[in-house]
Amino acid sequence: MIRISANPAINTVIKLVAVAVCMFAFVFVVMVPLYNVLCDALGINGKPSGEAYTSVQAGIDDSRTVTVQFIARNNDGMLWEFEPSVTAMKVHPGASNETVFFAFNPLPEAMVGQAIPSISPSRAAEYFHKTECFCFHQQPLEAKTSAELPLQFIVDQALPADIRTITLSYTLFDVTDMADDGVAAR
Repeated sequence: MIRISANPAINTVIKLVAVAVCMFAFVFVVMVPLYNVLCDALGINGKPSGEAYTSVQAGIDDSRTVTVQFIARNNDGMLWEFEPSVTAMKVHPGASNETVFFAFNPLPEAMVGQAIPSISPSRAAEYFHKTECFCFHQQPLEAKTSAELPLQFIVDQALPADIRTITLSYTLFDVTDMADDGVAAR
């Protein structure tokens, strides 16, 4: 072993700093990709795929019905009223479907919201394709105004037969301070 210093206290400090640097490198370089690989391999976390859905010509499977449930909730500090127009729909795989969510800003100032989706069961996420969604964009709302937030989706025909119910949950966050285009309504 090479000694850097004759002082054992300095050697201990150097070793501790080296261990701390290695720990930070492991956490920031290895843990995030490892987490994503494990989630993908195990089908957990319900993260929707970041890949764009490419439509393929396929018929509608009228022999099968899937229930899609909708849940809307606000993150702490988000004071908007936020809810789906319907809490559940029965759909046929392959069919294009539409629904809307409603948002109301009861505050005296304009705000910007951003909805983050989650799908369960998590293995259904790859078969649930949002073709148009309010979650794709930030939603500015002036004071005391409301908005209809459209959602269009397709449940893929390849959805495993044992999945009969899919729950699409949105959590609405206040992103006013981080808004892309300020608070002005689009």
